[in-house]
This record gives sequence, structure tokens and C-alpha cells, in this order.
Amino acid sequence: MKLFNTMTRKKEDFVPITPGEVKMYACGPTVYNYIHVGNARPIIVFDVLRRYFEYCGKKVTFVQNFTDVDDKIINRAKEEGTTSEEVAEKYIQEYFTDAQGLGVRPATIHPKATENIPQIIEIIETLIEKGYAYPVQGDVYYRTLKFEGYGKLSGQPLEDLQAGARIDVNDVKEHPLDFALWKAAKPGEPYWESPWGRGRPGWHIECSAMSNRYLGKTIDLHCGGQDLQFPHHENEIAQSEAANGCPFVNCWLHNGFLNIDNKKMSKSEGNFFTVREAAKVYGYEPIRFFMLSAHYRSPLNYSKESLTQAQSALDRLYTAVSNLEFLQKNGAQGQLTEAEQGFIETFPDYRQRFHEAMDDDLNTADAIGVLFELVRAVNSAVDGTPTAALATASLAMILEFTEVLGLLYQRNQEESLGAEVEAMIEARQAARKAKNFAEADRIRDELLSMGIELKDTPQGVKAVRK
Repeated sequence: MKLFNTMTRKKEDFVPITPGEVKMYACGPTVYNYIHVGNARPIIVFDVLRRYFEYCGKKVTFVQNFTDVDDKIINRAKEEGTTSEEVAEKYIQEYFTDAQGLGVRPATIHPKATENIPQIIEIIETLIEKGYAYPVQGDVYYRTLKFEGYGKLSGQPLEDLQAGARIDVNDVKEHPLDFALWKAAKPGEPYWESPWGRGRPGWHIECSAMSNRYLGKTIDLHCGGQDLQFPHHENEIAQSEAANGCPFVNCWLHNGFLNIDNKKMSKSEGNFFTVREAAKVYGYEPIRFFMLSAHYRSPLNYSKESLTQAQSALDRLYTAVSNLEFLQKNGAQGQLTEAEQGFIETFPDYRQRFHEAMDDDLNTADAIGVLFELVRAVNSAVDGTPTAALATASLAMILEFTEVLGLLYQRNQEESLGAEVEAMIEARQAARKAKNFAEADRIRDELLSMGIELKDTPQGVKAVRK
């Protein structure tokens, strides 16, 4: 598999440190609100990467953190008249609600910053001992100019980074690019005891501490949105490599930006909205499909039309799978025909092309293209009087791909038709057998008004929810 490494700016063969195992870290949300649609893209994309590794037989340890102490959380707690801990816990649970809705599996470990204070303090002490950090008035800052490689991820010299960065005005820092590792507590803020007094960790140091604790000093993959390259990931590298004396990450992956109706998402534009809000309009799964419909590094434009198209594409997949499930139960019994056997022998080609797409820097757009080619071919192959065996084999092939992509996860959540509807279907069948076609039509029309369409097939009547 080749992945585009942001550090080297080229596609490289992905070779895990330990054969057969992958250690990957993704920056999780700061939990002071519901996640917005921009957050959904990395969550979904890197869920698929993990799924694909596991599909290929690798053991994956996937760590995604929660930033549960931060200025935004503290401010939200003040607004709501509650504690930072209660705000963080509330929105962690809301995150899991949205992630489950999007078909995103929980990480192997979801550590919180507040659960790793001793590890954070230990790294800061090491950085101070090595001269990479300095305490001042209860704060501790990282000495950016001392780290020779600073700027290597974003590919910019220090003077450019300084000119383009939003840097806090602070007279106590040695250099404007120095960043906080530890912040002295202000009145009313949560705090922990430390060698520098009561305080809390800075944003960047928590990821270095948690990655080191749960995955080791050097990891295979670090993932995140493009907006995190600088300063967050740049600072993680500086902290981790200075403290540990070895490379921090072998491969950096960053997904592209999400625009809303061809504009950058922002509250001032009035186009800032959460996954929860979008899901109420379109449902969760169309959002997932849409996020995978383009290459993860490409800019992606979110619009009503794109979500509508995603829903239509999903409808085609669900219809194909529903037809195959029906044919599994009602198709001709016995062995595959010669033509059916010949069709099934084309499946390895589809699998190979699916692998080629995914191995080419996680090209989910091309992989989805292979999936729909397969679906079209299957629809043609089962048109008529296919065997149940062909339906079973075709269904398995389609679901193999959708499982990797994390699609059709609502397939087993569909409600049954119910006893009343089943009885009406049986009554219609009885009316047809008795040649009482007026009654049969009446029942069919009543079912249609209830959102259930009956389709007469060579294998029998099939009920479909509209």
C-alpha cells in the first residue's frame, strides 16, 4: 500500500514498524460542543483506513484522544453554570452518538487529556532538563528555536511560520513562536498540582503524552485534518522528538478541507452547522458516503445537491442488496448454472481492482466506482430466474466491499414489515389465487398508501418499503 506522507510530500510504501501490526493516532475533538460537518471528514476517512488494514489482516491499535480541558470548555461551563468536567463528559457522549450514526467504530483507546496528567508532567520535566522548555511565572513554554527541525512538516522556514501564525501576545516568552506546555491556573479554572504550581496542560503536549503512553515513542501513522499541520502537529513533533531522541511518526496523513456551497465554513458566513443538524435533514449515512466519494486529500464541496446524490447512490446499493436477500430465500435451488459459474469467476478481478484503488493512497472514490460496477453486473446476472446460490455469492461479494467502506450499516436495522402487513400480503395472495383481482388490487393500493410497494417476481411477491 502506498500512502501520501505529508512530511516527505510524496507517496511512499507503507511499511509498519512491526510486521502485521499498525499503530495509528488521530487527533480527536475538543469536547465543548457537537462535532461539525468538517470534523466528520477525518473521522470517517481514517475509520475506513483502519477497516482496510484489518481487512488486509493487520492488527490495528488505533488511538483517538479527547481534549477534555481547554479554554473553550471552561468558557462553555461558565455559560451553562456547570463544571468543565460535566461539559466535557456531555459532549464526549454526544460525539459517540454522532460517530455511531456515521458508522464510525470506536477507537481501540479513547484517552482523555485529564487522565494523562502524570505523563504530561513527566514529558515537560524531560524537556526542561534537556533545555527545550523553560518555566516562567507558573507557565512552561517550549523553546522553539532550539529544535532544529521545527517547520519540517509544514515545509516553511521559521520566519514564514512566525509571520503567518496567530501567536498570543505574551511578554514573558523568549520568542513569539514559543508555545505553552503548561498553563498556570486562573481563579475558578480546573487545575492540577505540578512542579511549577497549580495549572493545566497546553493543547499540544497532551497528544505527545498519549501517543507515547499508548503506542510508544515512534508510531506508524498520525492522522488529522489539514488545518492541524501547523501549529498542532508541528508542535507535537518538536515535543516528542526532543523528549525521546528519536523519530516521532513514520507517516503523516492529512485530509483536505471541506467547503460549504463552495465557501469556507464559518459562523460569519452563516454556513456553520453540526453533524447532528445535517443528519436531521439528510440522515447520517449519506454524509458518510459523500465524504468517501472524493479522494481524502482533495478539497470537498458540501451542498444539498451532493447529499441528495449520495442518498440516491445509497438507495441503489440498498435495493441491490435487498433483491439479493430476497433471491437467497426464494431463488431456484440447486447448483450454479454454467453461466452463473462463469460470472462468479469474474469476482477476483473486481476484488483486485478494489485493492488497487485502496492501495493507491486510500482512493475511496475509485473503490466506490468498482463497487458500483460490480452492482450493475450483479443486477444483470440475477435478472430472470437465478439460483439462490448465485444470489448468496453475489451478496457476499458486495458486502465484502461495503464492510471495508463502512456502508450499508443500517441493513440489519430495518424494521420488519409487521404481522398486520404480512397478513395483508397473504390476503392479497389468496385473493389473486381466487381470481378476485378487485380485492387484490384494493389491498395492494392500501399497502402502497402505507408506504409498502408489492412487486410480483418469478420468485414470488416481494414487499419493498418506499
